[in-house]
Amino acid sequence: MFWAEKIADQIIERRPDKDEYVCAAGISPSGSIHIGNFRDIATSLMVVKALRKKGKKAKLLFSWDEYDRMRKVPVNVQEVDPNGEFEKYIGCPYVDVPNPFGGDSKTYAEYFEKEFEEAVEPFKLNMDYRHQAKMYRDGKYTEHIITALKKRDKIFDILASFKTQEVTEDEKENYYPVSIYCPECHRDTTTITSLSADCLHATYECKCGHKGDFDFEHDHDCKLSWKVDWPMRWLYEGVDFEPGGKDHAAPGGSYQTSKIISKEIYGYDAPFFQGYEFIGIKGLTGKMSGSSGLNLTPGAILKLYEPEVVLWLYSKVEPSRTFDFCFDDVILRQYFEFDKGYNDYLEGKLDEHNREIYEYALIEPDKKLNTVSMSLLVQLGSIVNFNVPMLETMFEKIGLNYKYDDFKSRLDRAKYWLENCAPDQVNKLRDTRNFEVYNSLSDEEKEQIKLLHDYIKNGGYTMDELNTELYDIPKRSLKSDVTDKELKTIQGNFFKNVYKLIMDKEKGPRLYLFLSAVDTNSYVGLLDFSYPQTEEEVEIERRKIEEAEKALHADEEEIVYGDPDPVEEVKEQISKDQFDTIDLRVCKVLKCQEIRKSHSCYKLTLFDGLKERVIVSSIKKYYKPEDLVGKKIIVVANLEPTRITGVNSEGMLLAGTNNACGCKLIFVDDMVPEGTKIC
Repeated sequence: MFWAEKIADQIIERRPDKDEYVCAAGISPSGSIHIGNFRDIATSLMVVKALRKKGKKAKLLFSWDEYDRMRKVPVNVQEVDPNGEFEKYIGCPYVDVPNPFGGDSKTYAEYFEKEFEEAVEPFKLNMDYRHQAKMYRDGKYTEHIITALKKRDKIFDILASFKTQEVTEDEKENYYPVSIYCPECHRDTTTITSLSADCLHATYECKCGHKGDFDFEHDHDCKLSWKVDWPMRWLYEGVDFEPGGKDHAAPGGSYQTSKIISKEIYGYDAPFFQGYEFIGIKGLTGKMSGSSGLNLTPGAILKLYEPEVVLWLYSKVEPSRTFDFCFDDVILRQYFEFDKGYNDYLEGKLDEHNREIYEYALIEPDKKLNTVSMSLLVQLGSIVNFNVPMLETMFEKIGLNYKYDDFKSRLDRAKYWLENCAPDQVNKLRDTRNFEVYNSLSDEEKEQIKLLHDYIKNGGYTMDELNTELYDIPKRSLKSDVTDKELKTIQGNFFKNVYKLIMDKEKGPRLYLFLSAVDTNSYVGLLDFSYPQTEEEVEIERRKIEEAEKALHADEEEIVYGDPDPVEEVKEQISKDQFDTIDLRVCKVLKCQEIRKSHSCYKLTLFDGLKERVIVSSIKKYYKPEDLVGKKIIVVANLEPTRITGVNSEGMLLAGTNNACGCKLIFVDDMVPEGTKIC
């Protein structure tokens, strides 16, 4: 049975007579919404579809958690705020922070909400939106806020039961499940100093110096803490299902805590919960992200993936498992797999499980999708620079009668992928003859190039005749007999030489297609070496080399080093026994990954001789991942683990840090085995 239908059955079993089931999702507009956050919506969407399939009425409820406090200024805001003006809004609700980008949106929250809502329009989600700032400020939750205040002791005890450290009576006495936003500075940096016996009135002080009184029945500029706010909204909306990231699903996580609060404070059975794994990104290079401005939002993903393919990925992988959105060649295999399955679905060839995967992924089931091969579209599109009439001609030449309407949904996506994710696969003709390659050829190979040049220059051939000629030319240039295996090698080298001479690559699209599609006059001269290299060609080559060197260093961040730091005095002596308590060992770097929302840290996966371990280190400014993977370094292996940027870090790297050199890791000779003790 399809995973969403299993969940739907459990929802119905819990509340069999409910008129309408509510499946919820929610996101804080803290910045551009990442495609990983979309799993929250996609999971609920699949369950809504499953409930409707079973004849039940269901809706997808989406909350904009815009009343959350601003915790930090994201990178794209920092870029338009070089003076750090937005730092003053930390602690304010997102709905009260001004829009840093200009345009029609008045607030920070509205800008990112609109960006997301417009991006997901192709999915036709028909979500029932809730704006939490409006809900709070309209007094919708007043009754439930007062309930939380009246039962604050019990809430404290529930929260404390999940803590490992001891709590004090003083902490309990001063605990309040609600934060008041200051009317002066608009931040939540307030402390409640007293609460009336009926829990309707409070006095408070703010770090900005403001003091005031608060009437919970009539003043609404306050917000419940997350683990109380969440169950309160379950009750208010009658939520039956809500997914959450694996951090919420972990033992002692938000769901386990809020589930108890929901029952014991609000008398509401918590909704069915499904934890989900986070989404991976494969093949995204730092250079691509920096130069193209490709943020990993749903809108950015839709520049590469058709919406049905996105939903297919979410549909076919159960929430408890991860999967990757791919920016490398794997995306072409994903399209191939989707197309094959979809065509089998139309022909009734799929088993029940795989048929359901497509049923839940399709946005308009009655609309037939066109499945022109993305790989072929990339290949042929590159040949003709994505010119539509020429593409139609190319398809016709190879026996596929595709017209623009058949491939228009994928055309821009193919072009975008090629230019932004796989620029090395772009097929671009050289400006000049490549004498460096030509002079390296043998006499037989040079003769092959001459034969090809003369054949193309004379013209009058069909595409099939050209294809035959390309294989015959190496045969005619041979001075002696060769075996079939040797001939194939010679033919392969001939094709490689032609590619290098006309486009500086050793391979490319099918050569006969390329030479037939491209204007002959644009490349035939690149195969003519009957006259010497001209001064103009020499100058063009010189400029190309200069530009290539500039491009190579264009994305490198310049680090300015200064004078060496003063040499510090040697620290107090320790004994050999004290030194021996430090476990310094050689580890090999297996992976080096960027951490979402961290500007300075890498997540390093290391092998320490016994097992893999993860260490978070702030060395992003000084190294690229490829500089580290496969290298051996020294690690403090018995340092107490700590959470850094949301990742559990198990140790520390040894490095030298100085104003004169920045941070430089200590690398170990590769012959030293992993796990070797440093002593």
